[in-house]
Amino acid sequence: MKIIKNEKLIERNGKIGQWTSLAALIVLGAGMYISFKKPELFIYSVACLVVGFIMTQIGMYMGSRWGRSPRPDEKIDAGLKGLHSEFNLYHYASPISHLLVGPSGVWVLLPYHQGGKIAFAKNRWRLSGGGFMQGYMRIFGQESLGRPEIDAEGETQALRKFLAKNMDEADIPEIKPILIFTNDSVELEVGDSSIAAMKLKQLKEFLRQGAKNRALSTSQIEKITALFQKD
Repeated sequence: MKIIKNEKLIERNGKIGQWTSLAALIVLGAGMYISFKKPELFIYSVACLVVGFIMTQIGMYMGSRWGRSPRPDEKIDAGLKGLHSEFNLYHYASPISHLLVGPSGVWVLLPYHQGGKIAFAKNRWRLSGGGFMQGYMRIFGQESLGRPEIDAEGETQALRKFLAKNMDEADIPEIKPILIFTNDSVELEVGDSSIAAMKLKQLKEFLRQGAKNRALSTSQIEKITALFQKD
Protein backbone atom coordinates (compact mmCIF):
# COMPACT_ATOMS: atom_id res chain seq x y z
CA MET A 1 0.00 0.00 0.00
CA LYS A 2 1.26 3.45 -0.91
CA ILE A 3 0.60 6.20 1.65
CA ILE A 4 0.67 9.86 0.60
CA LYS A 5 0.31 12.57 3.27
CA ASN A 6 0.34 16.33 3.38
CA GLU A 7 2.83 16.49 6.24
CA LYS A 8 3.08 20.29 6.17
CA LEU A 9 -0.67 20.66 6.65
CA ILE A 10 -0.69 18.15 9.49
CA GLU A 11 2.16 19.93 11.28
CA ARG A 12 0.64 23.39 10.79
CA ASN A 13 -2.81 22.44 12.01
CA GLY A 14 -1.32 20.53 14.93
CA LYS A 15 0.44 23.69 16.07
CA ILE A 16 -2.74 25.72 15.62
CA GLY A 17 -4.57 23.25 17.86
CA GLN A 18 -1.86 23.46 20.53
CA TRP A 19 -1.79 27.25 20.58
CA THR A 20 -5.58 27.47 20.56
CA SER A 21 -5.81 25.16 23.58
CA LEU A 22 -3.14 27.17 25.42
CA ALA A 23 -4.89 30.44 24.61
CA ALA A 24 -8.18 28.95 25.83
CA LEU A 25 -6.63 28.21 29.24
CA ILE A 26 -5.34 31.77 29.48
CA VAL A 27 -8.74 33.25 28.59
CA LEU A 28 -10.56 30.95 31.02
CA GLY A 29 -8.04 31.84 33.71
CA ALA A 30 -8.60 35.53 33.07
CA GLY A 31 -12.33 35.03 33.38
CA MET A 32 -11.94 33.24 36.71
CA TYR A 33 -9.60 35.95 38.00
CA ILE A 34 -12.04 38.73 37.08
CA SER A 35 -14.98 36.90 38.69
CA PHE A 36 -13.14 36.62 42.04
CA LYS A 37 -11.07 39.79 42.11
CA LYS A 38 -13.23 42.27 40.23
CA PRO A 39 -16.85 41.18 40.59
CA GLU A 40 -18.02 44.57 39.32
CA LEU A 41 -16.68 43.50 35.90
CA PHE A 42 -18.91 40.43 35.86
CA ILE A 43 -19.88 40.89 32.21
CA TYR A 44 -16.22 40.65 31.17
CA SER A 45 -15.81 37.52 33.24
CA VAL A 46 -18.75 35.87 31.48
CA ALA A 47 -17.39 36.93 28.09
CA CYS A 48 -14.01 35.38 28.89
CA LEU A 49 -15.60 32.13 30.03
CA VAL A 50 -17.76 31.89 26.91
CA VAL A 51 -14.88 32.67 24.55
CA GLY A 52 -12.58 30.33 26.47
CA PHE A 53 -15.08 27.48 26.23
CA ILE A 54 -15.46 27.99 22.48
CA MET A 55 -11.68 28.05 22.05
CA THR A 56 -11.43 24.87 24.14
CA GLN A 57 -13.84 23.11 21.77
CA ILE A 58 -11.86 24.31 18.75
CA GLY A 59 -8.59 23.20 20.33
CA MET A 60 -10.08 19.81 21.14
CA TYR A 61 -11.35 19.45 17.56
CA MET A 62 -7.99 20.39 16.09
CA GLY A 63 -6.05 18.30 18.57
CA SER A 64 -8.01 15.11 17.93
CA ARG A 65 -7.35 15.36 14.19
CA TRP A 66 -3.97 16.96 13.90
CA GLY A 67 -2.18 16.94 17.25
CA ARG A 68 -2.51 13.99 19.57
CA SER A 69 -0.95 10.76 18.40
CA PRO A 70 -2.21 8.41 17.16
CA ARG A 71 -4.05 10.76 14.84
CA PRO A 72 -6.89 9.51 12.59
CA ASP A 73 -4.50 9.13 9.67
CA GLU A 74 -2.05 7.15 11.81
CA LYS A 75 -4.81 4.86 13.02
CA ILE A 76 -5.97 4.20 9.48
CA ASP A 77 -2.39 3.53 8.36
CA ALA A 78 -1.93 0.98 11.13
CA GLY A 79 -5.30 -0.66 10.47
CA LEU A 80 -4.59 -1.09 6.75
CA LYS A 81 -0.96 -2.08 7.05
CA GLY A 82 -0.20 -4.96 4.69
CA LEU A 83 -2.72 -4.15 1.97
CA HIS A 84 -1.70 -4.91 -1.60
CA SER A 85 0.66 -2.43 -3.27
CA GLU A 86 -2.04 -1.38 -5.75
CA PHE A 87 -3.89 0.41 -2.95
CA ASN A 88 -3.14 4.13 -2.67
CA LEU A 89 -4.05 5.93 0.56
CA TYR A 90 -4.20 9.74 0.62
CA HIS A 91 -4.33 11.82 3.79
CA TYR A 92 -5.05 15.52 3.20
CA ALA A 93 -3.43 15.16 -0.24
CA SER A 94 -6.61 15.07 -2.32
CA PRO A 95 -9.85 17.09 -2.42
CA ILE A 96 -11.00 15.17 0.69
CA SER A 97 -9.36 14.32 4.00
CA HIS A 98 -8.93 10.55 3.60
CA LEU A 99 -9.11 8.79 0.24
CA LEU A 100 -8.36 5.19 -0.72
CA VAL A 101 -8.01 4.11 -4.34
CA GLY A 102 -7.38 0.48 -5.17
CA PRO A 103 -8.68 -2.73 -6.75
CA SER A 104 -11.81 -2.63 -4.56
CA GLY A 105 -12.74 0.83 -5.81
CA VAL A 106 -12.63 4.47 -4.77
CA TRP A 107 -13.38 4.93 -1.09
CA VAL A 108 -14.06 8.05 0.94
CA LEU A 109 -12.86 7.17 4.44
CA LEU A 110 -14.52 8.96 7.34
CA PRO A 111 -12.94 8.10 10.72
CA TYR A 112 -14.75 8.62 14.04
CA HIS A 113 -13.09 8.14 17.42
CA GLN A 114 -16.16 8.32 19.67
CA GLY A 115 -16.86 5.52 22.13
CA GLY A 116 -20.15 4.29 23.56
CA LYS A 117 -23.04 2.82 21.61
CA ILE A 118 -23.46 4.09 18.06
CA ALA A 119 -26.48 3.01 16.08
CA PHE A 120 -28.25 3.95 12.87
CA ALA A 121 -32.00 4.38 13.34
CA LYS A 122 -34.67 6.58 11.79
CA ASN A 123 -32.30 7.73 9.06
CA ARG A 124 -29.71 9.07 11.48
CA TRP A 125 -26.62 7.93 13.38
CA ARG A 126 -26.89 8.39 17.14
CA LEU A 127 -24.49 8.10 20.05
CA SER A 128 -25.90 6.88 23.36
CA GLY A 129 -25.20 4.80 26.46
CA GLY A 130 -22.37 4.89 28.95
CA GLY A 131 -24.22 6.36 31.93
CA PHE A 132 -23.44 9.65 33.66
CA MET A 133 -19.70 9.72 32.99
CA GLN A 134 -20.15 8.95 29.30
CA GLY A 135 -22.71 11.74 29.05
CA TYR A 136 -20.35 14.11 30.85
CA MET A 137 -17.53 13.26 28.45
CA ARG A 138 -19.77 13.85 25.44
CA ILE A 139 -20.44 17.37 26.69
CA PHE A 140 -17.01 18.39 27.97
CA GLY A 141 -14.39 15.88 26.87
CA GLN A 142 -15.51 14.25 23.64
CA GLU A 143 -16.76 15.63 20.36
CA SER A 144 -20.32 14.88 19.42
CA LEU A 145 -20.86 12.36 16.66
CA GLY A 146 -22.41 14.98 14.42
CA ARG A 147 -24.11 13.84 11.21
CA PRO A 148 -21.94 11.17 9.54
CA GLU A 149 -24.42 10.77 6.71
CA ILE A 150 -24.07 14.47 5.85
CA ASP A 151 -20.28 14.29 6.19
CA ALA A 152 -20.23 11.34 3.80
CA GLU A 153 -22.40 13.12 1.23
CA GLY A 154 -20.28 16.27 1.38
CA GLU A 155 -16.97 14.44 0.97
CA THR A 156 -18.32 12.26 -1.82
CA GLN A 157 -19.64 15.25 -3.76
CA ALA A 158 -16.35 17.15 -3.32
CA LEU A 159 -14.41 14.24 -4.78
CA ARG A 160 -16.89 13.70 -7.61
CA LYS A 161 -16.71 17.39 -8.50
CA PHE A 162 -12.91 17.19 -8.70
CA LEU A 163 -12.97 14.07 -10.86
CA ALA A 164 -15.59 15.60 -13.16
CA LYS A 165 -13.22 18.50 -13.86
CA ASN A 166 -10.34 16.20 -14.72
CA MET A 167 -11.93 13.12 -16.31
CA ASP A 168 -14.58 12.22 -18.82
CA GLU A 169 -17.87 11.60 -17.10
CA ALA A 170 -17.98 8.05 -18.46
CA ASP A 171 -14.63 7.27 -16.81
CA ILE A 172 -15.60 8.38 -13.31
CA PRO A 173 -15.95 5.26 -11.14
CA GLU A 174 -18.45 4.81 -8.34
CA ILE A 175 -17.37 6.69 -5.23
CA LYS A 176 -18.25 4.88 -2.04
CA PRO A 177 -18.09 6.41 1.44
CA ILE A 178 -17.34 4.28 4.47
CA LEU A 179 -17.62 5.22 8.15
CA ILE A 180 -14.71 3.92 10.21
CA PHE A 181 -14.97 3.74 13.99
CA THR A 182 -11.49 3.64 15.47
CA ASN A 183 -12.43 3.15 19.14
CA ASP A 184 -12.10 -0.58 19.94
CA SER A 185 -14.73 -0.32 22.69
CA VAL A 186 -17.45 1.16 20.49
CA GLU A 187 -20.72 -0.79 20.18
CA LEU A 188 -21.84 -0.46 16.59
CA GLU A 189 -25.29 -1.18 15.17
CA VAL A 190 -25.34 -0.45 11.46
CA GLY A 191 -29.04 -1.20 10.98
CA ASP A 192 -30.31 -0.34 7.50
CA SER A 193 -27.74 2.35 6.77
CA SER A 194 -27.05 2.80 3.06
CA ILE A 195 -23.49 3.82 3.94
CA ALA A 196 -20.97 1.13 4.80
CA ALA A 197 -19.82 1.37 8.43
CA MET A 198 -17.51 -0.80 10.53
CA LYS A 199 -14.80 -0.87 13.14
CA LEU A 200 -11.30 -0.13 11.94
CA LYS A 201 -10.12 -3.66 12.68
CA GLN A 202 -12.65 -4.98 10.15
CA LEU A 203 -11.67 -2.62 7.34
CA LYS A 204 -8.64 -4.38 5.87
CA GLU A 205 -10.42 -7.68 5.38
CA PHE A 206 -13.44 -5.87 3.94
CA LEU A 207 -11.23 -4.21 1.33
CA ARG A 208 -9.38 -7.43 0.56
CA GLN A 209 -12.63 -9.22 -0.11
CA GLY A 210 -13.78 -6.35 -2.33
CA ALA A 211 -10.54 -6.46 -4.28
CA LYS A 212 -11.28 -10.03 -5.33
CA ASN A 213 -14.11 -8.72 -7.52
CA ARG A 214 -11.76 -6.14 -9.07
CA ALA A 215 -13.86 -2.98 -9.14
CA LEU A 216 -10.98 -1.05 -10.76
CA SER A 217 -8.39 -2.27 -13.25
CA THR A 218 -4.73 -1.38 -12.92
CA SER A 219 -5.05 1.21 -15.70
CA GLN A 220 -8.06 2.81 -14.00
CA ILE A 221 -6.18 3.06 -10.71
CA GLU A 222 -3.20 4.65 -12.45
CA LYS A 223 -5.42 7.14 -14.26
CA ILE A 224 -7.10 8.26 -11.04
CA THR A 225 -3.96 8.38 -8.89
CA ALA A 226 -2.15 10.42 -11.56
CA LEU A 227 -4.56 13.25 -10.80
CA PHE A 228 -3.16 13.60 -7.29
CA GLN A 229 0.52 13.54 -8.18
CA LYS A 230 2.33 16.78 -7.50
CA ASP A 231 4.75 18.20 -10.00
